[in-house]
Amino acid sequence: MSARREQPPGGAVPRRWGRLRDLTLGARFAVTGGREGWVRLLLTAVGVGLGVALLLLTTAVPNALSVRHDREEARVDYTYGTTVRPRSDDTLLIADVDTEFGDKIVRGRLVEPEGPRAPLAPGLARYPAKGDMVVSPALRDLLASDDARLLRERLPYRIVGTIKESGLIGSHELAYYAGADGLAGQIDGSLVGRITEFGDPNPTDQPADPVLVLLVLVVFVVLLMPVAVFITAAVRFGGERRDRRLAALRLVGSDSRMTRRIAAGEALAGALFGLGLGTVFFLIGRQIAGSVEILGISVFPSYLNPSPLLAALVAFAVPGAAVLVTVLALRGVVIEPLGVVRATRPARRRLWWRLLLPLGGLALLYPMIGQGRDNGDFNQYLVTGGVILLLVGITALLPWVVEAVVARLGAGSVSWQLAVRRLQLSSGTAARMVNGIAVAVAGAIALQMLFAGVDDDYTKQSRNDLTRAQMQLTIARDIDLAAAAGQLAATRGVRGTTALAQSMVSDTSWRKDPERSAELTVGDCAALREVAALPSCRDGDAFAVRGVEWDTDTPKLSKPGAKLYVDSSYGNRPGGSGIALTVPADLKQARAIESPNGGLTSGFLMTPGALPAKATGVMGGTVYLSFDASVPDVKEYIRNTAARIDPRIDPMLWSATEQSTRFTSIRTGLFVGAACVLALIGASLLVSQLEQLRERRKLLSSLVAFGTRRRTLGLSVLWQTAVPIALGLLLASVVGLTLGAVLLRMTGTAVSVDWASVLSLTGFGAAVVLGVTLLSLPPLLRLMRPDGLRTE
Repeated sequence: MSARREQPPGGAVPRRWGRLRDLTLGARFAVTGGREGWVRLLLTAVGVGLGVALLLLTTAVPNALSVRHDREEARVDYTYGTTVRPRSDDTLLIADVDTEFGDKIVRGRLVEPEGPRAPLAPGLARYPAKGDMVVSPALRDLLASDDARLLRERLPYRIVGTIKESGLIGSHELAYYAGADGLAGQIDGSLVGRITEFGDPNPTDQPADPVLVLLVLVVFVVLLMPVAVFITAAVRFGGERRDRRLAALRLVGSDSRMTRRIAAGEALAGALFGLGLGTVFFLIGRQIAGSVEILGISVFPSYLNPSPLLAALVAFAVPGAAVLVTVLALRGVVIEPLGVVRATRPARRRLWWRLLLPLGGLALLYPMIGQGRDNGDFNQYLVTGGVILLLVGITALLPWVVEAVVARLGAGSVSWQLAVRRLQLSSGTAARMVNGIAVAVAGAIALQMLFAGVDDDYTKQSRNDLTRAQMQLTIARDIDLAAAAGQLAATRGVRGTTALAQSMVSDTSWRKDPERSAELTVGDCAALREVAALPSCRDGDAFAVRGVEWDTDTPKLSKPGAKLYVDSSYGNRPGGSGIALTVPADLKQARAIESPNGGLTSGFLMTPGALPAKATGVMGGTVYLSFDASVPDVKEYIRNTAARIDPRIDPMLWSATEQSTRFTSIRTGLFVGAACVLALIGASLLVSQLEQLRERRKLLSSLVAFGTRRRTLGLSVLWQTAVPIALGLLLASVVGLTLGAVLLRMTGTAVSVDWASVLSLTGFGAAVVLGVTLLSLPPLLRLMRPDGLRTE
């Protein structure tokens, strides 16, 4: 008995070591299987690698957003306030001179250090002298191009250096710092100020909007789910050939459990190679990301550093998923020494458990229906789990749908019959190819419904009257408003200008805190008629505006002969008592009407002849401008004229709508992510299609050898792709519409469907698949050669 308990040399090994040996043996088969094995391994690694690369890029997004925010905060230089800091050796005068060129924003600053210890802006080694500027690399390249002639006229400075990465939020940001002097006389508390440090001294976090948080959650889930689906599909490349190899292993003595472990080891090797390849793809993609700009968003490669925890999760989850998917896939396959039983007609798929996934997702989302943004935050775990279950439900339902439909297909052309028979024999493989695109389209439809439904909450119609003006320019007090309006009116493409000077008047000295005050607007008769209905007007007239509910002081101040004081404080700089002004005896009454910007003008209206001459030099102004949009570069001509008048003028181009910047940022992030996912979809589908064709090489060669036309085989491949994708897009539309309706009900928004968007999204998904099919035709023609029958 004791002899039996002894383990002889070379005998059985402990169970755990035996399992490890089986996994290692499977990995060896993956890398030592000759040309066939290497092709199979490469296809799996490429498919997994593409998914891993996108997962790593996605896990790097939070860090990229955080770095962009931190660098934006680090260079904040605004000085809004009521007091002006005194000059010292550690102060810096800085002016905001942002501008636009085409559809791009150019961040500009004029700087004038007042001492050796003046704070240095992030990204600068030293400040440029007067007439010089330091620019971002993107602006330097733009100014050197032939298309930037008008921008070069607007920035008449000599480039002496480059802003380093620490002073920019993106690789394509257009920014510059230019040296200036005389800024001390232009301090106004907003565009020009004196600072001792950069950065926001009192940062405040805005309360999170529950609907925006919901949008972010759904966007991330929708973008990542197709990636996960593609990875699980990629580890099953070469499944039929793998099963035949496993049958050979059964023939030489391995049992069923050992065979499955060997298959798991083979999949694990492909996943590990995919991790390595995905890391390479990620590093390449990170470098490419630093050289491209998508929808106005750019980053530096250093921003895209995945969180170590998330990267470790990807590193463990992908191989684990590969092993799990392989083991689950083999549960329905009986591998015997003389063949694989899957070659016979498989048992019909059951529907009941597949319905549990989407129903479970709806059950998780149901408690939050009608919650809106007023009843607290949405439960992030329920939202994430519910959306995942609904989208995973597509991958569970689609094989059943494809099997149920293709089982009823029959008569047709030869190409149709070839395709239908192939689908009937391997409907699961066809469904796996389409799963990713179906999940992506379903998520896109739901997001499109959600964005369209809440769009009105974050987008409002502008009050600007674009029939009267298309631009608004704010003119500083130290600039001659009439001369500025004249130069703008003479600019190429400008149709007309309306110039209005503004200030405040009070009944007491501005050294004190006046109890009563009112607006004062000065302009010629044509300009005043843009803001009020006047009984009659000529130079020298003055008017008191009636009909503005909130203006209760004007009636008390508009007594003939009363003395008023025009504010001469230059914004937040200490001023005097004000410039005296006597209310004329022939003061007329006017009724306020909507000005071009949609507001109401209250207080007093005066023509230049009714105002003391010295008061014109203390009033800022606004110029409303209309232009001929058919004139090429008309907006750039206007901006150049404004820059010649005063670099601080930033012409405001009016639009019909105004949208929340946070909402716009989320939508932009969705578009950027969707572009990456669609690129992955196309690449992965192409790899999957090539793998399917490679496995059928001998069959295709046999059909050609028996006289089947290549056109017929090409059409059969197209039908094999078209039928599953049609069913997948139909199922995706149903699930997407359902998910979109539930999300809208959660936000308290009426359910509506933009059918044009739904059709365009499904059409785009079909176009991706059609493009992949067309790209696979050249390899298909090569595989149909008779020499494909040759074997060893």
